[in-house]
Amino acid sequence: MEADFVIVGSGSAGSALAYRLSEDGKHSVVVIEFGGTDAGPLIQMPSALSIPMNMPFYDWGFKSEPEPHLGGRVLATPRGKVLGGSSSINGMVYVRGHARDFDHWSKSGAAGWAYADVLPYFKRMETSHGGENGWRGTDGPVHVQRGPRTNPLYKAFVEAGREAGFETTSDYNGSKQEGFGPMEQTIYKGRRWSAANAYLRPALKRPNVQVVRGLARRVVIENGRATGVEITTRNQVQVVKARREVVLAASSINSPKLLMLSGIGPAAHLREHGIEVVADRPGVGQNLQDHLELYIQQESLKPVTLHSKLNWFSKGLIGAQWLFLKSGLGTTNHFESAAFLRSKAGVEYPDIQYHFLPAAMRYDGKAAAKAHGFQAHVGPMRSKSRGSVSLRSGDPLDKPRIIFNYMAHEEDWADFRHCIRLTREIFGQNAFKEFSGREISPGANVQSDEQLDAFIREHVESAYHPCGSCRMGRADDPHAVVDPETRVIGVQGLRVADSSIFPRVTNGNLNGPSMMTGEKAADHILGRAPLSASNQEPWINPRWEVSDR
Repeated sequence: MEADFVIVGSGSAGSALAYRLSEDGKHSVVVIEFGGTDAGPLIQMPSALSIPMNMPFYDWGFKSEPEPHLGGRVLATPRGKVLGGSSSINGMVYVRGHARDFDHWSKSGAAGWAYADVLPYFKRMETSHGGENGWRGTDGPVHVQRGPRTNPLYKAFVEAGREAGFETTSDYNGSKQEGFGPMEQTIYKGRRWSAANAYLRPALKRPNVQVVRGLARRVVIENGRATGVEITTRNQVQVVKARREVVLAASSINSPKLLMLSGIGPAAHLREHGIEVVADRPGVGQNLQDHLELYIQQESLKPVTLHSKLNWFSKGLIGAQWLFLKSGLGTTNHFESAAFLRSKAGVEYPDIQYHFLPAAMRYDGKAAAKAHGFQAHVGPMRSKSRGSVSLRSGDPLDKPRIIFNYMAHEEDWADFRHCIRLTREIFGQNAFKEFSGREISPGANVQSDEQLDAFIREHVESAYHPCGSCRMGRADDPHAVVDPETRVIGVQGLRVADSSIFPRVTNGNLNGPSMMTGEKAADHILGRAPLSASNQEPWINPRWEVSDR
């Protein structure tokens, strides 16, 4: 088992890398993936999204340590253990991130990753169905669409935002992120359009690409150079040799874990677990970030929500219609309206995200309200709280220790209180008058800061956007893990290219930026000149200094 490039992980970035590194036919690629096939309706049917995310067969089953600022709650941290990685179990929401997110990356040491630099890669990877002309890709592997928005509640949400004085936008992935508008989905012809469907399947049709099933144990490093990856496969330990480079695209949880098992990380921590230090990089596993969200739920006075579709008979009909016709309610993730807003005057670009759903239920499909209802998932985008991933032991089979340190800053609490009050304001607009009944959650009796804080502490959930644990920065930055060409600092022939290298979490969901990272990293790895920088300027609200809307 030998190839020019060995990629660990077949997820959003890994699949993109496999596709681009093998494209010209000159290089052989092996992708190491521990999980199994993504075939079957549970993954491929968009509306079944809550099922694979909660199945040990498809999910690594990571959990946080008891979170100190959330009363010791343990939060789930699902990561895909399947072809396509987390793109095969995610909510299929497509968000590029705001232009200023990437400008911030560049300013914080990731030179060459400003918005002007990454926009051409977003365009290269996309086929946009209904996006803004000139800002979107038209012939890339990743199909992006909007939902049909036939339910009247989707339009009510956008109209309520307009009535409250906020902007609307026809394409938050185009020139203007700020405002209320349609949500975009990685769904194509009624199927989940995961990184496996977009990139890996076409790549595997080439003779120079193969997937090897196995658990990556460590990167083999000889004389300061990565030469392969040690894996367990069929109960045997083997080495997959890399003639040119090893690329870790194993997630923001598993990539730092693998680096540490390979002797790259904080020296004292490695020695504590009996691991020989190859490169003392204190930043490995640090800078862990995520988005949190709350579900604000409202009873619906009209029976227009998905509540009537939750019985087994309706589910059977939806499933049959999807299976045989690839049509109907099975073809959407039901996130069809969205908003990106600024929390206050003086905030230059959006720092709040909304997903709107015409049902009152949790992401895991549990605890559906016993009545017709609708909900907004809402949360702040740029918390200053930082956590870490560390080793529990030197055993590759042990799950790592994950602590997000959620809600560690006083501002986090103020931001979430604002999110709740803002959602109440939106749900109180005329557009919702014919639909809005009582508030299910938090409930109209929860009003004071103390009451809201108690609700937040008990009910806040991860939006499943972990990143940042192998931060990209300048090669002379002692806390950076990779340089702006994604090379691990202090080791040759080794790169990391996935959401773990994000210096700071981007606005919105991370599947899009993760695929872009794989796309751009491939050009660095092949020594190609990067795509020409864009001169397109994003829309920034002219009133940002004086108003939140």
